[in-house]
This record gives sequence, structure tokens and C-alpha cells, in this order.
Amino acid sequence: MSTDPIDAAAVAHTARLVATVPTPLGAADADAPRIQYGPGHRLLVQRGDDELAVVGLGPTGQEHGAEFRFPAPWPRPFGDVTVSPTGDLAVFSGVHAVRAVDRTGKVHWELPHGCWSAAKCTAVHASFEEYADDPRHRRAGRGSAAFSPDGKLVWAHVRHAQDWPHEEWLVLDAADGSVLGRTRTSTVGSASAHFPHPDGSYMGLTVGEGHEDSPSLWGHWDGTHLGFERIEGVLLQDVSPSGGHFLCTDPGQWALYLHESPGAQEAGRLNARDVVPPAPGEDMARWDYEGAYPYEDGAVVSTDGHTAEPRHWLVDPGTLALRGRIVYSLPVSGSPLRAGPGLWATLAEDRTAVHLWSLADAS
Repeated sequence: MSTDPIDAAAVAHTARLVATVPTPLGAADADAPRIQYGPGHRLLVQRGDDELAVVGLGPTGQEHGAEFRFPAPWPRPFGDVTVSPTGDLAVFSGVHAVRAVDRTGKVHWELPHGCWSAAKCTAVHASFEEYADDPRHRRAGRGSAAFSPDGKLVWAHVRHAQDWPHEEWLVLDAADGSVLGRTRTSTVGSASAHFPHPDGSYMGLTVGEGHEDSPSLWGHWDGTHLGFERIEGVLLQDVSPSGGHFLCTDPGQWALYLHESPGAQEAGRLNARDVVPPAPGEDMARWDYEGAYPYEDGAVVSTDGHTAEPRHWLVDPGTLALRGRIVYSLPVSGSPLRAGPGLWATLAEDRTAVHLWSLADAS
């Protein structure tokens, strides 16, 4: 069989449309939606300025359930948010605190932490209004949080409350916010993102530091001790359905990297320039930062996601070989988005809907 990358890139794989879900909030007033998932659940989550909207998608993505909303404790530029698997609790990670609220806005618990702004702010703020108009806080970095698949734990990346600006990774009891485990990350982040594992004792964390050595951490909580493996210069994309591997790229977008779990050892890499022809006017192809790992033998990744004509590709993680290009029945924009086992998501061109896809020839 020919190994010419242009031959592999010419092979077409048809995507089957599973569902189209209208976005609950307008594109002008909200972040792009994302899919949160775990065993037995999928949720479409979209953060607006004043609220968080959640749509239940069901385990297959086709059973559209109820839509519900959470009042936001602070505007969206001031942090991130995650939702429990049952959709009854939202955890907002902010500039000064991690706060859990229910759908009425009632605060279930709050964990204060060090300030994410670049200026040394040691004040213990009682409310968001105290720093809402401070330019230093408006330009602050941000941490992140994520629920374990069973909803019992919350993993949170925060700044240390007493030892600013050091950062730490926490495992919290989702019921009351009590700290079960903590470890210093030795990172200097401006933003971060969590990547849940099917086994809730593992979690991935990418920390953006603004340079090509920005690390990802592969964490493990054994019930008494929180530890992690540090991987320099990679950004996590998604975790395989079994949890046995996870896929990354790098800040320079040169290659895809497959890592094993547990242990986080690199199992292989795929250079974009070796398998994907450059787009017209480009010197070489570069992988986009986002991607999906919906099958044990198939990951969906992309190049040119910033253009009007992104190219989506099917990669075999086992061999790290390009299997061909994904062909869609509808126009899509941006990169493929992770949506859990058997599915991936794309945004409609006008960003008013999310399309869920599977491979037409998937077994």
C-alpha cells in the first residue's frame, strides 16, 4: 500500500448526522457551546453573560431532554464553569473563588482561593462587586474545574490562598466543597482546562502558560493522595473511550501525540507535515488545538480550523496513521469537538446549532 500522504488524504470517510441541537443562547452573548459527558450522560453546556444554559442530550445524543439554567455569580470573562452529571449543580471557577450553585442560584458551597490577576491582590473579597470594575481583575487569568464522571468529586485548578502566586490542584468533595487532596502544580498559568477520564480517579489538566513548553498534567487520586505526571509542551485534546490513552497536540501545532494511561508515557506521534498536504497559500499543515477521540481505533482531528474551509481528518490512534478525510452532509465550522464515546460535535456555520456525528461505517 502506498504511504504517500496525498494518497491517504484523498480517502473519504462519511460522517453520519446523529442529531442537530439548537444552541440555547445567542452566539453574540455567549461562549461557544461544549459537550460534557460521562458514562450514561451527555450535556450541552453554554455560558452566557448572566447565566449558564444546559441541555440534556441523553446517552446516545439523540434523546434531547430538559433545558435548564443556572444564574451566573459573575460575568463570563471572569472564569469557567462545569456541571454535575445529573445537571443539578454548577461549579463556577472565578478570579477569587470556586462556587457551587443550584438552578435557583442558591450557593451550596464556596472555596476562596488566591487571586488570578497579575497584580498581587491579597484581599479576601466578600463579593464579586468589590472588584468588578478593577481593570487588573478584568484582565485576570483563570483556572478551571471539572466533575468526576460519578459526580462525587470536583477537581479544581486554583491559585494558592496563602502562598500567592503559586498554583495548586485540588480534589474536592462535590457535596460540600471540602478539600480531600491537594498538590502544588509548579505552573504559571493564564488559563487551564480539565479532561475527565472514565475512571474518576484520573483527570487530565492542560495549563496555558503562553509559551511552547506549556505543560499538561495527568493526575491520579487514590483516595488519600493526589499525584500527577507532568508532560511538557503538550495540550490535551481528548481521552479514549476506554481511558487507556489520551491524545494531545503541542502549542506549535506540529504533531499529534498519543499517551498511555496510567503512566502518561508517550506511545507515538504523527507530524502534520508528513501526512497532510498544506492548504493553498500555506507552507505546511498544522493540527488544530481541539480534537475528538470517539473510537478506540479512530480519532477525529483537523487542520485549518481558523479558516472558512476547515479540513477534518480520521486518524488511527493505534498505528498513528492518517486514514483519510471526513466528509460531511452539512457545512461545519472550526475544529471537531469532543462529545464522548461514539460521537463528535461540530458547530454550524452561523454558530446557532451543534451537530453530533458518528462514522457511517463504524461498527
